Amino acid sequence: MRFSLLGCGVLLGMHLVASPVVVSADLETIQERGYLVVAVKDNWRPLGFIDEDGDLVGFEIDIASRLAETLFDDASAVQFYPVSNQDRIPAVLNDEADIAIAGISITAMRQRIVTFSTPYYLDGTAFVTPSPDIQDITDLRQETIALIEGSDAVTHVDYTLPLADLVGFPSYKAAYEAAEAGQVSAIAGDVTVLAGWVQEYPEYRLLPSILTAEPLAITLPKGNQYGELRRFINMTLEQWHEEGWLEERATYWGLP
Repeated sequence: MRFSLLGCGVLLGMHLVASPVVVSADLETIQERGYLVVAVKDNWRPLGFIDEDGDLVGFEIDIASRLAETLFDDASAVQFYPVSNQDRIPAVLNDEADIAIAGISITAMRQRIVTFSTPYYLDGTAFVTPSPDIQDITDLRQETIALIEGSDAVTHVDYTLPLADLVGFPSYKAAYEAAEAGQVSAIAGDVTVLAGWVQEYPEYRLLPSILTAEPLAITLPKGNQYGELRRFINMTLEQWHEEGWLEERATYWGLP
């Protein structure tokens, strides 16, 4: 669902940070430094991942690169700092990155410790299936559905499909193996994950129904000193939305 509301090695002319660097995220310091340091994912297709040529690419990589281009007139003026899911917010809090663009959704708990930009995409719970007989969520009413144990999708799917048989798995890989073995009819998960899934496994289809709306946003540290940076990012995202650039890049990377 697109948002309709509103040492280092050289990589594609940009830098990939292999170890933490001490940075400051206020706009003036970033401009004086001459480049952005951005925490990103490198294993979350299509948001940020390593492609077949060994390059770091993806929807969020495009966003970070264009932010650098807007700031410095140079899309390569960005250092990417790949992080695990649990390290996405700490990277910003611990001055390892200026900002994080890493599949981070806005939640009330997170808003207590960091600041968010306006959203650039709406994530949510969706379904993939290899079965040609399943065309919509209504076809899953009494089917067996795989979910990731402990994920938010469990509550949403259970509420929407109370008669379905929900089976928990520790990982998407385990859910995939169950689907391949015919043990489940569909897999539920984040649409940003499942969109990448169908790119890797084209025999699967992403169903059109999306149960929730979870806004993804750029993450910044709290504090008045970061207000100017946040305003700059928000104005830039709004401009990209009006131009249709965010929509175009989301479509390019296969995001619904």
